[in-house]
Amino acid sequence: MPTRWQKEYAEASSSSCPPPETVQDELQRILDSSDFKGTPRRRKLLRYLVEEMLAGRDRELKGYTIATVVFGRDDDFDPQTDPIVRLEARRLRHDLDGYYASSGRGNAIRISIPKGQYAPTIEWSEEDIGQVATTVSLQAEDVAANSPSPRAPLGLPARRRRLAWGVALVLALIVVSIGYVYWSRSGLDRQESGRGPALAVMAFATDGNADHAALGSGFADQIMADLSRFSGYRLYLPPATTSGTMTGDPMEIGDRLGLTYIVDGSVHFDAGADSIRISARLIEVDTHRIMWIGTFERPRSARSLFAIRDEIASAVASALGQPYGVIRTEESSQLRDEAVPSTSSYECVLRAFAYRRSFTAAGHKAVMTCLEQAVVRDPKYADAWAMLGWLHMDAGRFGWAVDGDAWAAFQRGLSTVAHALSIDRNNITALKAQASIHHYMGNYPESERIQRRALELNPNDPDTLAQLGWRLAVRGRFDEGVPYLQQAIANTVNPPGWYRHLIAIDLYLQGRYEEMLETARASSIDGSSVSWSLVAIAEGALGHKTAAAEALAKMAEISPMLYRDPAAAYRRHQAIDPIIVGLVAGLRKAGWREPEEITGFP
Repeated sequence: MPTRWQKEYAEASSSSCPPPETVQDELQRILDSSDFKGTPRRRKLLRYLVEEMLAGRDRELKGYTIATVVFGRDDDFDPQTDPIVRLEARRLRHDLDGYYASSGRGNAIRISIPKGQYAPTIEWSEEDIGQVATTVSLQAEDVAANSPSPRAPLGLPARRRRLAWGVALVLALIVVSIGYVYWSRSGLDRQESGRGPALAVMAFATDGNADHAALGSGFADQIMADLSRFSGYRLYLPPATTSGTMTGDPMEIGDRLGLTYIVDGSVHFDAGADSIRISARLIEVDTHRIMWIGTFERPRSARSLFAIRDEIASAVASALGQPYGVIRTEESSQLRDEAVPSTSSYECVLRAFAYRRSFTAAGHKAVMTCLEQAVVRDPKYADAWAMLGWLHMDAGRFGWAVDGDAWAAFQRGLSTVAHALSIDRNNITALKAQASIHHYMGNYPESERIQRRALELNPNDPDTLAQLGWRLAVRGRFDEGVPYLQQAIANTVNPPGWYRHLIAIDLYLQGRYEEMLETARASSIDGSSVSWSLVAIAEGALGHKTAAAEALAKMAEISPMLYRDPAAAYRRHQAIDPIIVGLVAGLRKAGWREPEEITGFP
């Protein structure tokens, strides 16, 4: 009796669904390849998953079955305490990605394990789909050329007419089927990689009191509302809740919905104390790993419970959703060393955020190429267009433009960002990029106006605060800008070094050199040349000649341009003259000497 896979293959025809023998050949090709890095245990897992699917049992693939059959776990296996299946499935996905990025790149079909499930997906490669479509199209043309015209004589035998029309109809259906496979695959890629991770917020657990249960649900709803202000996340509603308790295990819900993360928590009313204590946590569904825990305690007498709810929900959403928050920091840490042809659009955006910590020339070139491919692949992905606008701006302000024309690079950036805003007019990333480009073009009032609009749309984004504070301070408005920067740092788990640059400069201009050194060293985690120039200035001001010389050497190694002409480099960021004069004087005290050919100092 044919299996369900064989039935589906027969119904779909060979043009849209690889035949079983071809799948078996591809499986063996993977297992025999040295470019497939799977361990013996993961090779066994891959063979089992594919063979179960071919046998029509893919709908029965559960974590418990896999653990007992493939990994030899006992009948008392508990997936809650032993995440082996999720861990190995996740590693297998990466093994397959690596194989298809190397020797498997030209294979006719591709085997993958979609996130959130164990059943494999087996498809023709996009190139092979195109070849099949061309072949079918040519066959259709040949049939049309040798088939009777609709105006053929009525005497044509009815059977022959029916056969001709039947063949044409079948071929048309094949073409439509191929188009659908290609479209659906592209759509899945856009959904999975273009929009980023998927998550849901469960109702926070309470003590069972009806009023308290409503508050627990309210926390979940408000966190979801605040997270929705950040682009790049797919948010899902969990199943309905009763009395503040979840209707199922969070991890099972996450698996069923295909989620990347689950957020849950609890609300405690301490007996005899006029306070409320809230705990929240972020859990990775695949591994059950707790990635973050936040605890908050507030007095109940000071404000209403609704005000407390809103404040804490904003704090949770900010910690998780911001560009340099828990989620994106974790996902950036898992990026491969360099992009490969199969790099997803979402990964390109992650790489762009990671690059914007250190702003290296090599990083700029690689990320620019990745984003240019992303917007071709996903032309409706606003975040990719927005980040590409940032990269055009950097090409102008750092002197990396291919044609050497900074102004033209800024114009390209504005045009690219405008395209992002035509897709999503409230895209925060695009608005921040637009504001930054106007700043570097000298349009300071317009830059500030746009940045404040971005802040109004999402007041929970520390990066928006930092951008505004940095630009106010670099134009000499330290009293306004520094508090924004300090607030951004306080609300960011892992802030980029540039968040601290203007704070350090403000401390230097006030003569607070010890505090400046502490701030500058904290900023140097990003490895940028500006950070090391500030360390050198602080060390020099404190009379630490050896440490100042070491910092100057690091600055020169990272950016010879900054070392050759620091005044021009600082001015490039639109800093006012008093800042430039002070910093250059500080570099001289640190041991820097002005090259004879440089005349750009104020």
